[in-house]
Amino acid sequence: MPPAWKLNPAQVLALACLGVALGAWLKRKLPLLDRLDIPVPVVGGMLYALLTLALHGRVVNLEVDTTLRDLLMIAFMTTIGLNARLELIRKGGAGVIKLLVIATIGAALQNVLGIALATALQVDPRLGILTGSVALAGGPATAAAFGGTFEKLGVQGATTVALAAATFGIAVAGLIGAYIGASLIGRKRAAVHAGAPIVERRTISTTTATTTPSTTSTTTSTTAASAAQPSHLLTAVLVVGICIGLGNLLSTAIERLGVILPAYIGAMIVGAILRNLDDRLRFARIAQPDIDTLGRIALYLFIAMALLTLRLWEIAHLALPMLVILAAQVAFCWLMCVTICYRGMGRDYEAAVTTAGFCGFMLGITANAVACMEELVEKYGPAPQAFLVVPIVGAFLIDFTNSFLITAMANVMR
Repeated sequence: MPPAWKLNPAQVLALACLGVALGAWLKRKLPLLDRLDIPVPVVGGMLYALLTLALHGRVVNLEVDTTLRDLLMIAFMTTIGLNARLELIRKGGAGVIKLLVIATIGAALQNVLGIALATALQVDPRLGILTGSVALAGGPATAAAFGGTFEKLGVQGATTVALAAATFGIAVAGLIGAYIGASLIGRKRAAVHAGAPIVERRTISTTTATTTPSTTSTTTSTTAASAAQPSHLLTAVLVVGICIGLGNLLSTAIERLGVILPAYIGAMIVGAILRNLDDRLRFARIAQPDIDTLGRIALYLFIAMALLTLRLWEIAHLALPMLVILAAQVAFCWLMCVTICYRGMGRDYEAAVTTAGFCGFMLGITANAVACMEELVEKYGPAPQAFLVVPIVGAFLIDFTNSFLITAMANVMR
């Protein structure tokens, strides 16, 4: 039995920072990675995941402290809540509703597909739900939350299967999400909606929901004005910290009501409330660029840590039926992306970026979704509507509808 090497939070942080830097370096050195539109932290993090797999059971077994990883996930989701301004939500209201409907239908079909394949492969049909919306649309938090519930219903090893499937989803979503979006953007540069081509809108402001291109002089003056303003980064850090603390109390209260939701929901809700109060009363004067900066830092480090803690050997040891189901789920999500999601969201540039995000959270987690979208906007230009709609649906609303779907289908298959 190989020895165990326990990595404490300080060591995990150092490895995550190194992983992000390594990912950026590899994308510069290997143009193929850039053409595939794989996000920087995914590149570095997957190297760790593969290295950990190679060492496990042979040289050394890594035991990673996940405290900082989980805290960074909550911090990132808090910045999403702090972006949920009522003014912007009203502008993106129709898009939020459309994407939520598409995602809810997708989650239901993930379960239908999983149940059908599990039945055909002569395994417990409820494993199809665990490798469906529990693990994929839900992610690791939902997998951990519902795994115990399914075990009480008589499904042996439900938690392990669900978490392994969620691990698989995170890895795949990071690899293909941005690629799917880029393929839609580049599809002859003429994927049309009523005859209008997709346009690379490099000069759209990311802080508003407008789609009117600005002139070069306007962009220059805006940049100069932003540089002239004093930094409020400390205020942003304090606000995020307060939201995390109050959100933890709210999440605890929600759990006592018997409602199963990811741990970050409380912090997101507090962040949204605080942001909208500040917009009206201006007591904290929250600067959006600083919130965005904190969110990006937390996102990149979280993804690197999440991939560092992937237990790929659990996927390698999955029974063949589970691998068949998961492969089918990936193919189904890809098909849904390029048909229902892309067409339903408008068949334009924003729709392509939204579709990349849709793949990110329907197979992985919201962090995957945002990383995939950021990879696209760095190349092709801002997509403010996509960044408004996807986090609201992927990080918050789908968890509500998915929880009801899972509960209903589990009871039907009981």
